Amino acid sequence: MSNTSATFDYVIIGGGTAGCLLANRLSAEPRNRVLLLEAGKADIYPWIHIPVGYLYCIGNPRTDWLYHTEPDAGLNNRVQRYPRGKVLGGCSSINGMIYMRGQARDYDGWAKTTGENSWAWQNALADFKAHESHYRLDQGADPKTGNNSRFSDMHGSGGEWRVEKQRLRWDVLDSFADAAEQAGIEKIEDFNVGDNAGVGYFDVNQRSGWRWSSSKAFLRPARKRQNLTIWTQAQVEKLTFGTQDDGQLRCTGLRLTRDGRSSHITAKREVILSAGAINSPQILQLSGIGPANLLRSKGIEVIRDAPVGENLQDHLQIRAVFKVTGTQTLNTLSNSVFGKLKIGAEYLLKRSGPMSMSPSQLGAFTRSDPARPHANLEYHVQPLSLEAFGEDLHDFPAITVSVCNLNPTSRGQVQIRSANFRDPPKIMPNYLSTAEDRKIAADSLRQARQIMAQPALQRYAPEELKPGVQHQSDEELARLAGDIANTIFHPVGTVKMGRIDDPSAVLDPHLRVKGVQGLRVVDASVMPTITSGNTNAPTLMIAEKAAAWIRAGL
Repeated sequence: MSNTSATFDYVIIGGGTAGCLLANRLSAEPRNRVLLLEAGKADIYPWIHIPVGYLYCIGNPRTDWLYHTEPDAGLNNRVQRYPRGKVLGGCSSINGMIYMRGQARDYDGWAKTTGENSWAWQNALADFKAHESHYRLDQGADPKTGNNSRFSDMHGSGGEWRVEKQRLRWDVLDSFADAAEQAGIEKIEDFNVGDNAGVGYFDVNQRSGWRWSSSKAFLRPARKRQNLTIWTQAQVEKLTFGTQDDGQLRCTGLRLTRDGRSSHITAKREVILSAGAINSPQILQLSGIGPANLLRSKGIEVIRDAPVGENLQDHLQIRAVFKVTGTQTLNTLSNSVFGKLKIGAEYLLKRSGPMSMSPSQLGAFTRSDPARPHANLEYHVQPLSLEAFGEDLHDFPAITVSVCNLNPTSRGQVQIRSANFRDPPKIMPNYLSTAEDRKIAADSLRQARQIMAQPALQRYAPEELKPGVQHQSDEELARLAGDIANTIFHPVGTVKMGRIDDPSAVLDPHLRVKGVQGLRVVDASVMPTITSGNTNAPTLMIAEKAAAWIRAGL
């Protein structure tokens, strides 16, 4: 194996959601020499670009790291697949495309936790808008008011990140929205104004019926810049460190493997780790930054003892299934050759129909009990059903009413398995490990039943298939939730930011690794607490804010 070396000002590890935006923003200054590293391949795989193609990207070594969790007691010792994007665009190339910021209280909480007011909702909102191109601002003036200020206050136009309406509807989902309203959940026009309580169709990151990933949005416009270098199939082995003249520890670069060759890369200004909530802690631990006992047990020299890999949070979706009659669902539409041809023709001719759909079309945010001050449940309602992700659809009409606890109190871990960078990390989400989370799981299933029992859905004669109406107690429902629940692909928090004096925080409020110069982490791993909704949009906001800080030398 031959050795090479190269020097850049900024080295970004991870060409995913955050990394692509950072590469665009940092290379906008011609004096900055920027290297973007991605362990996966270029995003030329056709199924990436067709919205329903996530079915062929998840579990595919061409686009997915193919991770699995350790057996999880909360899931009755089941092991589950844990998809992570391994391709330019990262998870934005294989995810459900839902545009969801969360709640204002999420970001105000970050500001309080970190002591940095830049994270507060009103300041974060400016970063969301900075890269947004929202369809509502394309529609011209509101006929009632003569302006579109109610949208422009909350959304951006002219940015790279396209947000559009979905291009299909389903009668049974419209009826579910009516039923949710009958159950006390008001219909909502926009989930992204700071309070997402309500029911409605999700907005999606698509452009004219095609998936819109961070690679398309941020890398394509920057690719021709002479100061931006993009290396794919480049996997980082470890970070390298040195001592400055003032005695402080500094990250000087990294070692990587690419095309069978080992390379040493020097970063003159910063190394920015944007490999995600699983791979960022893995790389830090491999490099000697992490829990000292863990590192020593793997034969790794401890550079800095820090709680890297702790604080793993994720949204666990509990997939309740209801049989229906007298309406079309994807189960029945796709179970014949004619139906499949119709689906294909609709997408080919109009870029609409089931091939344009995200995994979940309709959403509802509500409280698990009236005493709660804010919505703590998110329903993803799907006009389909199956035994498990990756398996065939059922051969009868049905819908899935998936629900997740937005603010879980359970915490997990990510740990290296060995000192070999090629070995996948151990992922231990520790789902449903607290009494509160188990109670909310039971309550959320009861609320799904309550919605399905409303008059608006009775023409479909809904019949509960999973978990089954015979199960009623908290204990039964929590146990069965463990059988029918899966990750909704929102891991965060494993390289937590916080105050300088917070021993549980790896990063300072500006996302710099505490005690190490020249090393920053910018991805979903930095979140101290998970956002109240899907996590892709918040990750872009984090990257937008970090890019401004980096360019300003903060």
